[in-house]
Amino acid sequence: MIVVNLDVMLAKRKMSLSELSVRVGITIANLSVLKTGKAKAIRFSTLNAICEVLDCTPADILEYQRD
Repeated sequence: MIVVNLDVMLAKRKMSLSELSVRVGITIANLSVLKTGKAKAIRFSTLNAICEVLDCTPADILEYQRD
């Protein structure tokens, strides 16, 4: 199972979802779907943009957990 830790990274960077939305150029609704783990996929370009803004790696945002 893939766990999305976007909320953890936002808290570490003291950034709101709306600020990330503006800086990345993605709607709050789409980021919210990703943040809640309901997304079925994510584009590499989106992941890259999020990582650039949050100054992190994909491993900081996406985590694999065994059931």
